[in-house]
Amino acid sequence: MPDLHVPPLLIGGNGVTSLAIEPSMANRHGLIAGATGTGKTITLQVLAQSFSQMGVPVLVPDIKGDFSGIAKAGKAGDKLQKRADKVGLGPMTLCGAPTVFWDVFGEQGHPLRLTIAELGPVLLSRLLNLNETQSGIIDILFRVADDNGWLLLDLKDLRSMLIYLHEQRSALGAKYGNVSAASLGAIQRSLLRLDGRSGEKLFGEPAISLDDFLQTDEHGQGVVNVLHAAQLYQESPLAYSCILLWLLSELFEQLPEVGDADKPRFVLFFDEAHLMFTDTPKALVDRIEQVVRLIRSKGVGVYFVTQSPLDIPDSILGQLGNRVQHALRAFTPRDQKAVRAAAQTFRANLELDTESVIMALGVGEALVSVLDAKGTPSIVQQVLIRPPDSQMGPINEAERAELINASPLAGAYDKAVDRESAYEVLQERADKSLSAEKPTVKPQSKARKRSGSGKSIGQELSDMFSSFGRSAMRSVGTQAGRAIVRGILGSLRSK
Repeated sequence: MPDLHVPPLLIGGNGVTSLAIEPSMANRHGLIAGATGTGKTITLQVLAQSFSQMGVPVLVPDIKGDFSGIAKAGKAGDKLQKRADKVGLGPMTLCGAPTVFWDVFGEQGHPLRLTIAELGPVLLSRLLNLNETQSGIIDILFRVADDNGWLLLDLKDLRSMLIYLHEQRSALGAKYGNVSAASLGAIQRSLLRLDGRSGEKLFGEPAISLDDFLQTDEHGQGVVNVLHAAQLYQESPLAYSCILLWLLSELFEQLPEVGDADKPRFVLFFDEAHLMFTDTPKALVDRIEQVVRLIRSKGVGVYFVTQSPLDIPDSILGQLGNRVQHALRAFTPRDQKAVRAAAQTFRANLELDTESVIMALGVGEALVSVLDAKGTPSIVQQVLIRPPDSQMGPINEAERAELINASPLAGAYDKAVDRESAYEVLQERADKSLSAEKPTVKPQSKARKRSGSGKSIGQELSDMFSSFGRSAMRSVGTQAGRAIVRGILGSLRSK
């Protein structure tokens, strides 16, 4: 563990001043910005491990595949210690952080799955990049499934529901509103773009539980949840951003109010944060802004990582109290605008020409301003970022595999399960309709054939409730005698 005299969230120093985030102000959110190659990843690693050492679990997306070194102790060296001395860190205690790896594809970490029902209509519409009219059809789809008690778990369920809406659009229109064939066709085409490897892997069961992200180890350190996202980011940037927005929504809807706490309960880092807002409907941006503004009362800190402050809407940028600005380059008029915007967001330091300094910062240097204990922004300072206690750069594949196998969650999500849901229910209805037209021996239900257990559907679902816990109970909705209630971003919440 680090020296107890070192501020727990030390960012860096310049030989005269050291700058650290006040733990009680860490849930006032933050921004890490700068051009590619200027040191944002190391700053992110420093903060993530510092939160972990304070007992705060975090989630960090690993888009470039170079963040896994946080799980392993760094290597001592004169150069590293020289920088540690320069920023006021003193003798370093090199150590790794307790780390759990996640991967939608299940290759570089535990499989991370969501159900369609838990993602909700708002984020599903965003994932499919739908317009307002098409999003209205998705709202109807969820409402019809809810009213009938049909589970929406995976893409098969979604496809089946779209076919059902098309076939029944005249009858459904009187109760739910117009269901346009043209809009349904557009949604189907959007689904085809998602209906690849990433879409099939992302949706299903067992679905991830929020509790698995909120763990501490036996020494009281917060677990660093690393979402391996290199492949996901390349194949489906919208899927990547929707996973983080889903988690933000879950944290807001499920965690209790804590008021002014000594430290956060959880910290979520949004790497490549511009994806959250590029071509995003204003109505959704407004909802995200509302969640960011309110979630700090739940003890959650949100830190956006991006190249330019211009990537973040002003309504959200104004809420980010702790700021680390690495170098920006001004090659175009937009770049120059970004430099001016970054400089103007800081509390002025009369001894610094902030705008000029931003363009002259070296790798591992930054302009930093943090909130003091009263919530007042500090005067901006130019500092060297402190070195992390953990390894800079990735661990090897053997080390990663060893950590995954030793994880307390090993095996919990490895095997996908396909239980009866909207697809099976609608397929059985179609089979019965065909049987009524041409009498035959009644086929055995697909759920019974798949399981081979000899149990009734009711018995099987009862067994599944105990296996899937919260995910199953919340997905089943009205089938379990509960109305589905959705929060600001459309995720399921307790009534």
